[in-house]
Amino acid sequence: MAENRDAILADFQACTGIDDIGDAIVYLEQTNWDLLAAVNKAMPQDTQQLPSEIGPDIEMLEEVKAMPRSSSSILQTSQNSRKIGTTKADIIESAKPGTSRPNSCIRNRTLTFHIYYHNSIYKIHTPESSTLGDLKQLIWQQTNVAPCQQNLRGWLKEPRTQNTSLVTLDLPKENTLHMSSLPQDCDLARETVSLSGRMTQTYTLNVKDEVHNKTYNLKFPGTHTVLEVKTDVYSLIDVPVRNQQWKGWPSSLKDDTVILAQSGICYPEHDLSVGMLPAKEEKKKVVNLVDSDSSIDEPEDVEELEDITESFNVEDDIFIDDVKSTKIERLMPENVVDEIMGTLHFAEQFEKRYGPAHPEFFAGTFEDALKESCLKPAKERKLLAVYLHHDNSVLANVFCTQLLGFETVLQLLSANFIVWGWDITFESNKERFLYSVTQTLGTVGSLAVTSIDVDTLPALMIIMRSRSNTEIFTIVHGNVGVNELLTNLVQAVDVFQEQRRADIGVEEERQARERVKQEQDRAYQESLAADRAKEEAKQMQEQLEKQKKEQAENERLAEKARKEAHRQAVESSLPPEPQQEAGDGVMKVKVRLPAGKFLERKFQSDTPLQTLLNFLIVEGYPTEEYKLLSSWPRRDLTSMDSKLTLMELKFCPQETVILEER
Repeated sequence: MAENRDAILADFQACTGIDDIGDAIVYLEQTNWDLLAAVNKAMPQDTQQLPSEIGPDIEMLEEVKAMPRSSSSILQTSQNSRKIGTTKADIIESAKPGTSRPNSCIRNRTLTFHIYYHNSIYKIHTPESSTLGDLKQLIWQQTNVAPCQQNLRGWLKEPRTQNTSLVTLDLPKENTLHMSSLPQDCDLARETVSLSGRMTQTYTLNVKDEVHNKTYNLKFPGTHTVLEVKTDVYSLIDVPVRNQQWKGWPSSLKDDTVILAQSGICYPEHDLSVGMLPAKEEKKKVVNLVDSDSSIDEPEDVEELEDITESFNVEDDIFIDDVKSTKIERLMPENVVDEIMGTLHFAEQFEKRYGPAHPEFFAGTFEDALKESCLKPAKERKLLAVYLHHDNSVLANVFCTQLLGFETVLQLLSANFIVWGWDITFESNKERFLYSVTQTLGTVGSLAVTSIDVDTLPALMIIMRSRSNTEIFTIVHGNVGVNELLTNLVQAVDVFQEQRRADIGVEEERQARERVKQEQDRAYQESLAADRAKEEAKQMQEQLEKQKKEQAENERLAEKARKEAHRQAVESSLPPEPQQEAGDGVMKVKVRLPAGKFLERKFQSDTPLQTLLNFLIVEGYPTEEYKLLSSWPRRDLTSMDSKLTLMELKFCPQETVILEER
């Protein structure tokens, strides 16, 4: 009986997808372990098939609906598709009670979501096995609101992450959600992050390739521009930037030169999709063929065009309803003042006109291009190739498409050259270029440019650094073939490499001399620093000793002043010496000093001992430094009570005492 219940429990979990054993047992007990009734109660459907009812000869086929999904979902689908052909024995063996949902039986229910957004309702169908991220992808396709900007409300059970499976939310077949869009800048903490901080961040762009049905997870620094992102994607999907159709960029983004840190995309991840612009229906056009020798800016002959259109019948109107001017946009506008903007416009228009196979043009001034190529250290130095373009030249199209687009030429230019382009069709731009050349290469360089015949344009001017001089090595004119162009480039590279090797040797010798000199200077500075430190230490020691002496002297003088003040105070309190001779109550005391000399003074017999001591203090023999001794009997008078009188101390009328240092 227990084995049968285990089998019923396994079948019930496999078909309903209920992972919790307790919940599954509750359903089964409510139906008295009737498997079919329990399944209908848990997930009522029109048709159900139990794993035990599948015959051994029947293959399990999963229906995979075509729908946009994330890369993780696609991977999961591909893994599930490998499980075709699972037999009954395999299914029953894997259908054990547990907390994991068996992969052999996935709920095949389709959920319907009614999304309310901006007074509109969007109806979306998705399998229950999909994730919240897959649902947001579908919403994105219908509302053009990026997944990171979607704020969905109305869930019975709020999903935690983008990878939350819808089956875990126990949703009904019909669901109603209200959506609001978050600000275009999805990084809510962005307001507190400075621009410099955002530029140091790395953004992950989840780019879905609609052409090849692939998804790429690309990482870019915040300093990358939108144009650089599109250019990098071109290398993956082989769709030129001008033919790419994007979805997911913020609507406020109007300029491809904006960097990602300022574009308003989500951090750390942002979802995008890219496809190819739809091909327009070709209609037969009536155009004026502009002679290559004539100026492109000449006005069209309107009368001739009217004559041509009048000659068509009514049936031929389809061929003349899309007549456009054949005026070509210049590679560079007239009167360019900012060379950097001029070169950026040149590179953009060059690619639009001649396609993506072209050299990587340097964006910057002519002086910057010289610094980047010729004025660097010899090991980092390159040749400078200046491409001069003229729209009135019949050679321009062939030279740009066949020669500059030739793979070997591109490889050679990329490895050894900095390529800088300029359009001299307008006289103002030619004068601007001549001014820049004169400022950097001198009059010799400007004369070489002015000597170029317009009929031989376009031209490739090769500039190299040789023997500390920057000069024009050669000028390759537009009337050459691929082989001749390659020969000129290879010859320039050979000469440049030989000269660079010599310059590297010279620079290394100079650097070696500079290193020796720097080491000598460093050793000399270290020696000076050591001597200076010694001198400073000596001066500091002398200063300390001087301070100690001054402090001791100050203390001595202070002590002396204190003693003198004490002596004067004692002297003022000392009674006058009696005038009568010894006897009749007058005693004569003789004090023998340590040096052998004597002090003598008369005192009244009732004079206290302290008066005698004060007398000695006045004479310069303070009690703390000297002690007073009686000769017979030998006593230390300074240790006795100073209030005792001389009579009480049994002094004789003529008494001699001894003064000794302590």
